[in-house]
Amino acid sequence: MLDLRQLQYFVAVAEEGQMTRAAAKMHVAQPALSQAIAQLEARLGVELLERHARGVSLTPAGESFLAKARAAVAAADAADRTAQAFARADSGRLELGHIGPHPQYTEPHALTGFAAAAPRAELSLRHMTFPTRPTSDWLADVDVALCHAPAEEADVRIRVLREEPCVLVVPRSNPLSRRDEVPVEEVLDETFISFSEAVQPQWSAFHSLDHHRGGPPAARTGDEMARPSDMLMAMTARTGVTVVPECDAGMIVQALRGVTAVRLRGAAPARMAECSRKRPHNALVAAFIAAAESANDTADELQERRAARAASARG
Repeated sequence: MLDLRQLQYFVAVAEEGQMTRAAAKMHVAQPALSQAIAQLEARLGVELLERHARGVSLTPAGESFLAKARAAVAAADAADRTAQAFARADSGRLELGHIGPHPQYTEPHALTGFAAAAPRAELSLRHMTFPTRPTSDWLADVDVALCHAPAEEADVRIRVLREEPCVLVVPRSNPLSRRDEVPVEEVLDETFISFSEAVQPQWSAFHSLDHHRGGPPAARTGDEMARPSDMLMAMTARTGVTVVPECDAGMIVQALRGVTAVRLRGAAPARMAECSRKRPHNALVAAFIAAAESANDTADELQERRAARAASARG
């Protein structure tokens, strides 16, 4: 029987191309990692890695073995996450992931509706990274996620709760900051904050208006954003602009000095959604989805909230 830990270390070394970086990624001492790889090679009776001054490279046997090692590690991760989901269900806990502002700010009626429907349930909140591929893997650590819609996938349920206007977050030093509203065509040549390559292309495309331009922006800041905190840090540098749903803009402007939000005329709206697996392991998911879908603000409430956010963003 192969040791899962050894397989995880081997995959990390193959992906990083260096023992040192792989050890840091796996949070293990380099000698321990090197020993584990040597033990794996001895167990298989074949060399998987060729060591050289710049790091390591895969041997032909290593290339062949890598795909199977990745599959084994992915299967083990999936089994572990499934077990965690069942454990949450048994303990009456729902893990709710979100990107951007706290759901109490963006989806208060969904939270109160869920509390009423499942009064004994525990709701645990988790800040999530930006979506990676595939969406099902990105969702693996939570039962439900609230965000603007990620990439669609066969075994993932994405239910759009509402559409939000888009706004452009810009440094106050940018001439656009002096305008209340700007046509989307006027901002396509701006320098946009960029994302990590691991982030879903559809997600980063939304934030840089790729669908309106027909491709990525010519000028990007070179940031490697993978989570909301990265985006906030990039905004504080005040070297680029980015697009966010209007429901996020007010809190961003309140949290960061030196930036403001400008309404975008003609931009496709953000599709704010709840995302979950189509066959969830936690029975509480159905209760939350029902609460989220029935949490419809009255027109007056919605208009009041949007006006307040817009006033805050302009301030």
